Amino acid sequence: MPATVNKVIENSIAEELEIEAGDEVLSIDECPMQDMIDYNFMCKTDFLTLEVKKKNGEVEVIEIEKDFDEDLGIVFESAVFDRVKPCLNHCIFCFVDQQPKGLRDTLYVKDDDYRLSYLQGTYITLTNLTEKDKERICRMHLGPFYVSVHTTNPELRVKMLRNPNAGRALDNLQWFRKNKIPFHAQIVLCPGINDGVELERTLSDLEKLKNTVLSIAIVPVGITRFREESLRQVDKECAKRTIEIASKYKKACCSDEFFLIAEEEIPPAKYYGKFSQLDDGVGSLRFLAEDFKKLDFPKEISNQKKILFATSVAAYRTVEKIGEELSKKVKNLSVETVAVRSNYWGKDITVAGLITTDDLIRDVKDKDCDVVVIPSVMLRPYTEKFLDGKDLNFVKQATGKAFFVVKNVYSMKEVGDLLNTWR
Repeated sequence: MPATVNKVIENSIAEELEIEAGDEVLSIDECPMQDMIDYNFMCKTDFLTLEVKKKNGEVEVIEIEKDFDEDLGIVFESAVFDRVKPCLNHCIFCFVDQQPKGLRDTLYVKDDDYRLSYLQGTYITLTNLTEKDKERICRMHLGPFYVSVHTTNPELRVKMLRNPNAGRALDNLQWFRKNKIPFHAQIVLCPGINDGVELERTLSDLEKLKNTVLSIAIVPVGITRFREESLRQVDKECAKRTIEIASKYKKACCSDEFFLIAEEEIPPAKYYGKFSQLDDGVGSLRFLAEDFKKLDFPKEISNQKKILFATSVAAYRTVEKIGEELSKKVKNLSVETVAVRSNYWGKDITVAGLITTDDLIRDVKDKDCDVVVIPSVMLRPYTEKFLDGKDLNFVKQATGKAFFVVKNVYSMKEVGDLLNTWR
């Protein structure tokens, strides 16, 4: 996979050099790159030579003088330029394995690449980490990483990941500790398998790794109507018990879904520490609510406007409260919130990132509003495509409505910017 340019940042060095989307960066200082780690490292200099293959096939060698930390302004199509390290596991709870046919091709790719974990915060199991990988991690002082631990019981981990190497891979956690490589831990909780006493064991073992473990996220297993394997959904009793167990360990936090299932209030901000695993749904609702309190919105807009927040079932209560506050604070503004139900995946899937176009269209088409506000997690990064392959334009045509995509899903600032255009 070449280092293909996806886009160029406006007013950047790359734009000045007329580098364009579709061009390929072949090398820096005559050294090829295998990923963004190499690229970032090689760009930390005052002077470099860039070899670029243009879309027409011509190769240009460009000498660049810049500040040491100055970015070139290139966004690549992928964070890795060679082959992504594939996942060698067959986890009993794997979401990819329970997807139907017909979705975006990228949704069927299972990676387990330490480089993506470092660069993008994706989760790895360490079952395919090689000695060569370890050498590079130490040499370049990489970290932190995001590790799907699930259990520290070796036999149980082999069973859950269905990989004979899964138990031995836990030795890498000790290797992290020895080499002072920090990581965030994730536990996908499967009732009757790694909960209860097994969860206590896992949290206790992770606690012994001390400062190497930065945070521990506990998330419920996601079960869709397409799953063939028999797994239990987290119910109210399990959620309450898990919250209680996690409360004994300083770095362990349950995802928002546990509190919703348990019918308990979302904890205060101090529960989540540094909000280290927001993308895993750990504290995202609290972060959004706290961020909203800090923002200033116009007291009045010039004409009557109605906004519709289209959000997930999980986020509905929090977003609805925000909408009600906005309606009170901003004169001439009316806000309604709708929870988009997932008929496609099944009622137990309640997150925004899995909403399909049919479900979105169904729940917003008959609503009276000037604009529908949706979070960017509904779309593939850098595109307007939903996970079913259809795009935002398709939804606009089907509903006849205008849409506003919030890029930062943990903040309402962009909504405030929209209101300021209506003042």
